[in-house]
Amino acid sequence: MRTVFVLFDSLNRLALQCYGGTAVATPNFDRFAARSARFSKHYVGSMPCMPARRDMHTGRLNFMHRSWGPLEPYDNSFSEMLRAKGVYTHLITDHLHYMEDGGSGFHTRFSSYEFHRGQEYDPWKPLVEPPMDHIRETFSEKHYDFERAPKRLNYAINRQFIKTEEDFPAVKCFNSAFEFLDLNRGSEDWMMMLECFDPHEPFFAPERFHTEETRYTGKILDWPHYDKVVESDAEIDAIRANYCALVAMCDHYFGKLLDYFDEHDMWKDTALVLTTDHGFLLGEQDWWGKCRMPYFEEISHIPLMIHDPRHPEPGGRKVDALTQSTDLMPTLLGLHGIAPPPEARSIDLARVANGNAACGRASAIFGIFGGAIGVTDGTHVMYLYPDDVERDGLREHTLVPAHMTEYFTAEELATAELVPPFDFTKGVPLVSYAALKDAKRVPMNDGKGFGDIGTRLYDLVADPGQKNPIKDELVTAQLRHFIEQTLADHDTPQSVYDWYGLSMPKRTTHGRSAYA
Repeated sequence: MRTVFVLFDSLNRLALQCYGGTAVATPNFDRFAARSARFSKHYVGSMPCMPARRDMHTGRLNFMHRSWGPLEPYDNSFSEMLRAKGVYTHLITDHLHYMEDGGSGFHTRFSSYEFHRGQEYDPWKPLVEPPMDHIRETFSEKHYDFERAPKRLNYAINRQFIKTEEDFPAVKCFNSAFEFLDLNRGSEDWMMMLECFDPHEPFFAPERFHTEETRYTGKILDWPHYDKVVESDAEIDAIRANYCALVAMCDHYFGKLLDYFDEHDMWKDTALVLTTDHGFLLGEQDWWGKCRMPYFEEISHIPLMIHDPRHPEPGGRKVDALTQSTDLMPTLLGLHGIAPPPEARSIDLARVANGNAACGRASAIFGIFGGAIGVTDGTHVMYLYPDDVERDGLREHTLVPAHMTEYFTAEELATAELVPPFDFTKGVPLVSYAALKDAKRVPMNDGKGFGDIGTRLYDLVADPGQKNPIKDELVTAQLRHFIEQTLADHDTPQSVYDWYGLSMPKRTTHGRSAYA
């Protein structure tokens, strides 16, 4: 088997026409939907970027034990498991977070990898004396206040060196993918992971992908802070248009990959998987971004499309089974005939790709360490908050104490306690650390933390836009039960139950609470 796994970042499901989007034309995403199984109820797990990738690699949720951080020494990664069974694995990425303290251990699990520089605040181009007058004349202080966000100066510098379309990191990623395919499409047993940071902010695309006229004529607005919307209508239109242009660029280059499959008749023997790590709010719910606010549908309900040459008959079929990001690990392993490890809490999506929703999940839970726990049964969704998100009591469990860009501080390390193994750590004890209020974990590292706090329940059928929370004691009780059972399946510590006011149930046989 050959597998191409395409992972975009922050690809809003409703930006795609095949999922009902209308803001931008996506002919190539739609073209792939016509020959793949398109999953209509696919959700995130742990968030944001690196926690989401750890879910994908390990086949289990991790946000209840730890915040953003590296792969752990005891983790089973799909790329490493494939490699151990003789499958060559290659990663192509421009995702800068792999190169930070909190992103280590992921790319090195592959047989080989390529990293293209220049995205976001990647410290790529060295200018001792950057042209500050020009930068301030070009970039709006609403998004480029360098006192509030000094790392954004890195991007303002990087952008000076992205002059042609070929200079864009995403274009370089796709060109590397075509090179890999030229070299290896005649070989057996490989998996290429093509990971593009786009359409993650900042929303910068070549001019030819800008098809919308806006009323805005000011400085560059392409990197909204994760905050409440305060921009004018014209500014909002400009930001959204910039995102749409980036989605159009992603669609165009993904189309080139589909052309390659067509030209070389790869559909008959090569799997193609397309998804994202999470979505993004573009002013909906009066918010920009992710992480700080409740994980509304625009963030947590994400696209997934799979072409499996072993079962081509689902081409163009909508799959209504409830699934989530953790299911990618056993699915990628299954394409190559490899069973998932015992600690995985996920399903091979080949079981549901033919439309057998009964093989899907009864529920999916998702969240960020220390924030709300989201839970859906596909019909309702609830965001469960603790009474006080700032009180003491939560602890992080890790052998690699690193936040996004730095290791735990001396103050955090001083709270260390050795604790017994969890059921997924291969008998290895862990170190527990107090989750201090000023720790540099997401989203506390933005200086603001969580917003719009408060448990709420929505009916996704009657109110897909989530405008009006409802009260329903029976539904609430059922969703709380799903959370408790899923936490138990993941050997969650008692402190997490106490934090959220939940009850720890008796442990169940693996999978009984997670799947229908």
